[in-house]
Amino acid sequence: MIASLPMYLSHPAGSAALWRAIADSLRQAGVGDVPAELTVPTNADLTAHWLRPDLLLSQCCGYQMVDALEGRVQVVGAFRYTAPGCDGINYSSHLVCRADDPASSLEDFRHRVGAYNSTDSQSGYRCLRDMVVPLAEGGQFFARAVASGAHVDSLALVRSGQADIAAIDCISVAQFQRYQPEVVDGIRILGRTASAPGTPLVTALGTPPALLDLLRQSLHRAMADPALAATRDAMLIGGFEVVETSAYAGMRAQDRRAEALGLLRL
Repeated sequence: MIASLPMYLSHPAGSAALWRAIADSLRQAGVGDVPAELTVPTNADLTAHWLRPDLLLSQCCGYQMVDALEGRVQVVGAFRYTAPGCDGINYSSHLVCRADDPASSLEDFRHRVGAYNSTDSQSGYRCLRDMVVPLAEGGQFFARAVASGAHVDSLALVRSGQADIAAIDCISVAQFQRYQPEVVDGIRILGRTASAPGTPLVTALGTPPALLDLLRQSLHRAMADPALAATRDAMLIGGFEVVETSAYAGMRAQDRRAEALGLLRL
């Protein structure tokens, strides 16, 4: 089996420590073939990675859960993060621009350049599109939108002046501020997007119910273990909740709003 935590990578030592605790708990419960270390898939391989039949545990984007993965994986649950902009399992994205940009609102970025990580990203694309939909004129708000491939690269585009604004999830921003401050140097938070269910933890569609239950028990134990308190704090994790796939169904409403108002793409 394989396991990964590919969504927030600014503190890999914390992810590794958390996984070791979860893996030890599973082994103690009698689960065999538990991976000792996390796999680190590339962005290009993520969908194929999540669809592997030997996937024990991973973490994906909420929109990908209702798009490419619905009915093809099982939702284990979701972490509760403690970053500003989080509430329970829900999170939001920060609208970011250059610190010296005189803009005071999203409207001020009309006919300018937006950056986003990928079109299937809830936190970097779809939440931003949802905000500009009512502001669009003739099916367009930005002069153009640039795909970067990753949040860190969207920030680089904004810092360099190749783009003017981006939406970056609040957990990534908080981790960058703590562990990679150079990534957000010269960046200003302009506002915040609407809240949405956070990145789900998933397992293979064929994972047996008994193993799914043990996964959830092991995650609960990791959240309650005093020895992991520093690790959880380092990863900005405040807890774990069991969540069903239906929690993410509302994300499809963003597509319907955009279609109704004629703004299918940024």
